Amino acid sequence: MEDKDIAIRISHLHKTFKLPHEKSGTLKSTLINFGKRGYTVQEVLKDFSLDIKKGDFLGILGRNGCGKSTLLKTLSGIYTPNRGTVTINGKLVPFIELGVGFNPELTGRDNVFLNGALLGFTRNEVADMYDDIVGFAELESFMDQKLKNYSSGMQVRLAFSIAIRANTDILVLDEVLAVGDEAFQRKCYDYFDQLKHEGKTVILVTHAMAAVERFCTRAIVIDKGRTIYDGDPKSAANTYKRLNFESTMSSSEKNNKKRNKNKPSLDQKGVCSIIGLNSTDSSGKDKVLYKPHEPIVIQCKIKINKPIYNFHIFLTINNPGGLILSALDKTFKGELVEAIEPGQEIIVEWELSGIYNDGKYLVSATITDDKGDDIYSRLNEGYEFDVFGWEMTNILLHANSKSNIKVLK
Repeated sequence: MEDKDIAIRISHLHKTFKLPHEKSGTLKSTLINFGKRGYTVQEVLKDFSLDIKKGDFLGILGRNGCGKSTLLKTLSGIYTPNRGTVTINGKLVPFIELGVGFNPELTGRDNVFLNGALLGFTRNEVADMYDDIVGFAELESFMDQKLKNYSSGMQVRLAFSIAIRANTDILVLDEVLAVGDEAFQRKCYDYFDQLKHEGKTVILVTHAMAAVERFCTRAIVIDKGRTIYDGDPKSAANTYKRLNFESTMSSSEKNNKKRNKNKPSLDQKGVCSIIGLNSTDSSGKDKVLYKPHEPIVIQCKIKINKPIYNFHIFLTINNPGGLILSALDKTFKGELVEAIEPGQEIIVEWELSGIYNDGKYLVSATITDDKGDDIYSRLNEGYEFDVFGWEMTNILLHANSKSNIKVLK
């Protein structure tokens, strides 16, 4: 690729930080740590290379701590690399720390002129843009108040409204969609459409996958200071999701153990107790990750304390926000139930159709009498599982299921 087509060229970039050890507060800790180094070297970017073409709308994805912000600050001249080079062809304006240069003791009006001057505008130029800046930020009624009385969202809206007036070839945006209300985010989207139409070179760091797929012409995924994917934005979004789900699998396993151990079931009548909720694969190992359309098998283990003749069991599945997505129920009665003796354990197994979108789900179980009047036992959010692999959003309408009961001898 010819140099004239390149907006930014990053070659073999290395960036490290020295993290000081905790200061010794006692004579004992001073003696123990005597002679040891006073810091740890953290390598954030490792031999990082990337060419960004003019007109690219590049999305940069990655989990927190992977090196995204360090990369942007290095491109913007805030950080100096330990090794490697960064070549920039054109004027670059970073929108990394919106509001840098604001004075909280000045009014919003004064801060507009102050921040405009920092961006290189004359006072007359800022005056000509003033009404548009205030209108975009929707702060007409607040401009004569001191900035320290603004909410954080109001400050960001004002800073962003000023910053987008800068005439530049390359824009670096870090998490501008993570702040502000819905109306502000819509204005951001409109601004992104404008940038794309004008053929500006844009570098966007965000966790909003919808924005990446809508605006970006290219996306990269960074993990542990290196690029692990470079190409189609939709595929990049899926790679990023996979990183997140791989990290949550182990946490889900730990959480399930804690739930079954530390969240004893509610046992009001002494009739039975829910011992735990879980799911296992064909080898008997705990299962916490499901693929799209894969049937989900959930087991509820119950200990019978008193003679029981009929019972009703409810299974609910909700998201981490508490919204119930599925509610399943089944009544067991007859000879099989009457044959269960006190002291025995039973397993009620549910097989759910795999219709859940990507995400985390929490399962609760409640046992009542056959009429649903008296609660025998309840275990709230005793099991969690993840679904990963959907490439398009699906609407959850209902969950077909089947259930059976097993008696443990």
